[in-house]
Amino acid sequence: MRQDTHAQRILDLLRRKGMLRASDLDATNTPRVALTRMTDAGLLEKVGRGLYRLPEPGGSEHESLAAIATKVPQAVFCLLTALQFHELTTQLPRQVWIAMPRGSHVPRIAYPPLKMVQVSGEAYSAGIEVVERDQVPLRVYGVAKTVVDCFKHRNKIGLDVALEALRDARAQRKASADELWHYARICRVANVMRPYLEAIE
Repeated sequence: MRQDTHAQRILDLLRRKGMLRASDLDATNTPRVALTRMTDAGLLEKVGRGLYRLPEPGGSEHESLAAIATKVPQAVFCLLTALQFHELTTQLPRQVWIAMPRGSHVPRIAYPPLKMVQVSGEAYSAGIEVVERDQVPLRVYGVAKTVVDCFKHRNKIGLDVALEALRDARAQRKASADELWHYARICRVANVMRPYLEAIE
């Protein structure tokens, strides 16, 4: 009977949160061994070290982002990952790109592979949108901030990727020139972007 109560508590938590860390059980006095039993019984799926969710046929395309957001709540999806999220690139990133406050350590996550950029001040905090996927809030930079970040980190991802992102964002009316200038000033790349912005206006 007691095991059923534990299982019920875990299922209730999962329905509310979408994903569960083993440490989330501490507040409910539920032993962590219950997670192992439920995984063995096929009631739960382990998606990472100490990370569980309800089994889903086929999984979702945002599953890896939800797993990272659950384990590293301060991570903001950026650059190629944000471009893919906003459907602004033909590239399929091999790694998940995240921005973290300057001085952060790279999160220890076995899968998916992470690429971290450290950002400070307003360049980190500006332009964050919170989008819910699979009941998990994902922090991702909006379109204009993402395009500007691509110019700022053009040595890491390539100027061609930044230019493609800029053209597509303007063609699809996903970012206005004013928004792009706003973030270009925050990220100190207004001079770099000026000729490209003027060329497509």
